[in-house]
Amino acid sequence: MTPAQQPVSSGSISTSSITTQDTHHSDPNNQATGVYVTVHGHFYQPPRENPYLDAIERQKSATPFHDWNERIHWECYRPNAFARVLNDQGEVVGIVNNYEYMSFNIGPTLMSWLERYDVEVYQRILEADAKSCQRLQGHGNAIAQVYNHIIMPLANERDKRTQIHWGKEDFKSRFGRDPQGMWLAETAVDYATLEALVAEGIRFIILAPSQAQRCRPFPTANDPRPEWLEVGGSQIDPTRPYRCYLRRGMGNSDIPCPYIDIFFYDGPISRDMGFSDVVYNSHHFAGRIGAAVRGDHRPAQLISVATDGETFGHHKKGTEKTLAYAFTQEFPHQGWTVTNFAHYLSLNPPTWEVELKPVTAWSCAHGVDRWQDDCGCGGEGGVWHQKWRRPLRNALNWLRDQLVEVFEEYGNQLFRDPWQARDEYIQVMRDRSPDNISRFLERHQTHKLTAAEQVDALRLLEMQRHALFMYTSCGWFFEELSRPEGTQILRYAARALELAGDVAGVQLEKGFLKRLGSAPSNVDLFKHGGEVYRQLVQTAQISFKQVAAHYAITSLFNHHKQVETRHTTLLEQKKLSHPHQKRVYCYTVNEIDYQMQRMGALTLAVGNLQLVSDITWESENLVFAVLHLGGWDFHCCIQLFTGRRDYSQLKEKLFTSLQQASAAQTILAMTQVFGTEAFNLQNMFAEERHRIMRLLSQETLTRLDQLYTQAYRDNYGVLMAFHRDELAAPQELQVAAEIALGYRCMTTLRSLEQDITEPQTCWNHIVELEAIATEAKHLRCRLNIPEGKQILEQLILRLLWRLLHDANGSFSTDIQCLERLINVSYQLNIGISLHQSQELYFSCLQTQIVPLCLTTIANQEDASQCVQLLKLGQKLAVDVSAILSQLK
Repeated sequence: MTPAQQPVSSGSISTSSITTQDTHHSDPNNQATGVYVTVHGHFYQPPRENPYLDAIERQKSATPFHDWNERIHWECYRPNAFARVLNDQGEVVGIVNNYEYMSFNIGPTLMSWLERYDVEVYQRILEADAKSCQRLQGHGNAIAQVYNHIIMPLANERDKRTQIHWGKEDFKSRFGRDPQGMWLAETAVDYATLEALVAEGIRFIILAPSQAQRCRPFPTANDPRPEWLEVGGSQIDPTRPYRCYLRRGMGNSDIPCPYIDIFFYDGPISRDMGFSDVVYNSHHFAGRIGAAVRGDHRPAQLISVATDGETFGHHKKGTEKTLAYAFTQEFPHQGWTVTNFAHYLSLNPPTWEVELKPVTAWSCAHGVDRWQDDCGCGGEGGVWHQKWRRPLRNALNWLRDQLVEVFEEYGNQLFRDPWQARDEYIQVMRDRSPDNISRFLERHQTHKLTAAEQVDALRLLEMQRHALFMYTSCGWFFEELSRPEGTQILRYAARALELAGDVAGVQLEKGFLKRLGSAPSNVDLFKHGGEVYRQLVQTAQISFKQVAAHYAITSLFNHHKQVETRHTTLLEQKKLSHPHQKRVYCYTVNEIDYQMQRMGALTLAVGNLQLVSDITWESENLVFAVLHLGGWDFHCCIQLFTGRRDYSQLKEKLFTSLQQASAAQTILAMTQVFGTEAFNLQNMFAEERHRIMRLLSQETLTRLDQLYTQAYRDNYGVLMAFHRDELAAPQELQVAAEIALGYRCMTTLRSLEQDITEPQTCWNHIVELEAIATEAKHLRCRLNIPEGKQILEQLILRLLWRLLHDANGSFSTDIQCLERLINVSYQLNIGISLHQSQELYFSCLQTQIVPLCLTTIANQEDASQCVQLLKLGQKLAVDVSAILSQLK
């Protein structure tokens, strides 16, 4: 992890073995000339998924967004895929895909999230790399990253190899080509890491200038033994690439020597990008880069800068626009070539070699102690220590080694080569379809695996995946172990040792907790890492029973079988039971039987489920009973399925007890059958719990909305009088007005959603929205309706798409409806964003709208339709002035 607004860089090159004497020959007709500029963005978010659910749960600190990935996505990842170039009036004159011009790496865990969450942006990123390949002779902007951002010098040899291999294979599966470079987490590097990179065919990396020790030109006939220049104080010239040979002292320059090429980013400019205002203005940004250009008449030079990709839009809002204008206007105006590292390397291979300091990272002045010791980095000058870092590292290393023993002992019984299977497990991580997993197991199995052996095989591989994830760098980056980052890596550790226990029966948690007890926390509540684990990790573990309870309680609100006891015989109930399949996060729920009955205020559901993990294929056959006593009160019990006869007797007993219409009697019967363990609403996963809480509250809220509406209507004249005389309105009346108007607005918007294809009805709803906006303005009401904002944005996008792409639509009606809907959206003052509609309009401007207008002008036809289309563009803040002036 890198801190906000700070420059980072990393990458890797792998090379083949060649001699020193022939490394600097190149085709003189294919050499770089002039100034080349590369802006590298390191885009990364630490994995945030719940290890049991394979999903990110709601993060309150990211409000109003669901989680931090989503928040940063809308502030950074998407804006960079659709970066605006604006004129002086703030109108769009261009939309630039910044990924097409910047060098970038995007962490595989983040790319997986983007692929799930916003496939449009995901595709824009892939397309950007493909277009940069076309523009730069086959050299794409994207480079790979070590898979889950571990500090490579602190990893053992096997983990180094897997991290690089996973990162490389993930990259290939997405971008359709081998990566030439690789980003190293925190640019942390040592020579063993370079060896591992070379072994995987990586050609180059990107480092901070402070990581170089000394450099010299390649030997020539005139200077066969050039002297080394000491550059350990960040004095290395970053305008050229360097070659780093991995083994020296062999006494014969003709012996092939493996190497990797290295770019060092410009440190001062990169720091300015993070800490000054230079990236808020493209002219200033270009001027800052221009100041680094060497005036020594060298034929070619590269000005490269590197920083967190999140700087552009998240840490520094709006700066993706700076990049867009710089790439398309400022840099070309200066005569500079916008390139990437691989392209520049192909034109201008190294003529200098470099030696690195032994173990370094960009964000720690003490080597890599930030991720293993109390070095002071990350403390932000406060009073908190980081004495927990070394014990945490030691505890994880101990656990890793214990897991290695389990993996080798049990893996050798199932896999021909367990470690090769782990390296190739990335193929399953990218595609968890049953067919793909089956093919993977068939390739690696020692014999035809039974169903139980398949589960153990997948458990072992998942155990290793979590063992790697528990080393994600952000766990050590900050000042305290109990932060979310430290807690997250402990959750991965907990899942890994749990899986080891499932396969081998080993009990590792006690030994792990003992070692965590040596990691002192800065927070009195926790005291040490063992308590962090007990309070924040163990309490978050999830069992099959909890998944079943979640499904059971949810079924009361989702299920179509709602059977009234007094109207249904047991025979009729049996006819209603049939297999049904649903998903609960990464679990497939096969519903074997389900019955629901109601008696007065009580609702009882009984069912038989088979739960199957999509990750490990482990499964359990369970029986549940859930009683809803009304309101927030639920009583749910779970047990293993023990046979059809037992299940039938259980159902009969429970439904018979319900006939008494007594909650106490029904709960007593449930306790007699299931025992005392019970689940309630609080045991559900947060997302669904919150949804059900909203459903349960809806009736009350609707009733309150109606009461506030009545109070508002009864006192409308009084409230208007206060505002007319510019007096402070009574808070009670003002709140009533805002709630009433918000409720009325949401009711209208939901109706508009349903009637959007009916012109007259749609028109009536818009008139009602206009009336609401007028009232809200007169009464100075701020409508707090985030759901309404989303509805409006999607309705405008739908209407615009229909206008531009549906030949059967009514142009006149659609465009008038769309214009008025845009107007009222702004009048409601609810923070509407029309970016996606703007992008849709702009994408059609040159391909559809302008050609239509030019044909109209050429044929001297009625231009009213074109004028309407162009004025719609003005409403969407798109610059259409040039073509509009020709129509007038």
